[in-house]
Amino acid sequence: MLSSDGMVAWVYILQSLRNERYYIGHTLDLQRRLSDHNAGLVKATRYLRPWRIVYREQHETPTAARKREWYLKRLKSRKAVDELIARKSVDQTEGPLLA
Repeated sequence: MLSSDGMVAWVYILQSLRNERYYIGHTLDLQRRLSDHNAGLVKATRYLRPWRIVYREQHETPTAARKREWYLKRLKSRKAVDELIARKSVDQTEGPLLA
């Protein structure tokens, strides 16, 4: 899915390899954003590095991705996030696994 300007927006869920906690976010550049998280450039995630992507969704616009991110964050349930990941894991989506 591409927006009219050719950009793809992503919603992603990261899992800490340190304690298995999740972080939900959105971005236009998934690989760069994962690198930012793992380099300690994101305050909210720097102390739980390293991170891996366990889920991602494409959206046509950054606004749509942001709305979906807010929805997922409002779930406030690890069980709901686990179920979402189980239904559509990174391995089942298009594109390579980003590390």
